[in-house]
Amino acid sequence: MKTVILDVRSPDDAMSDILATLKSGKAQKSARISFATPELLWKVLTAKRWELLKALCGAGPVSIREAARRVGRDVKAVHTDATALLVAGVLDRTAEGQIEFPYDAVKVEFLLQAA
Repeated sequence: MKTVILDVRSPDDAMSDILATLKSGKAQKSARISFATPELLWKVLTAKRWELLKALCGAGPVSIREAARRVGRDVKAVHTDATALLVAGVLDRTAEGQIEFPYDAVKVEFLLQAA
């Protein structure tokens, strides 16, 4: 199962982990997409976009029209959400112009602690 971890951590921490992985020569067990703040994560992953990711999880490449059909939404609205997820690096675009969420599972990690 190919899993992606969506997490909240500083760009410096994310870069340190990337460099450590490269230095060790070992491949990561799962992909990571990091957001600098919880607010940014929730801005990108709105409820409608999360619904879209659930519909695309493990589905392979699909057209925007097919993605809209799967979530029962307007094509234009799904296009807007897909574009935001593409810009954030959460979705991929194939050479044929389809969109793809190339993972079978998603794990979201962040820590909320007292100031």
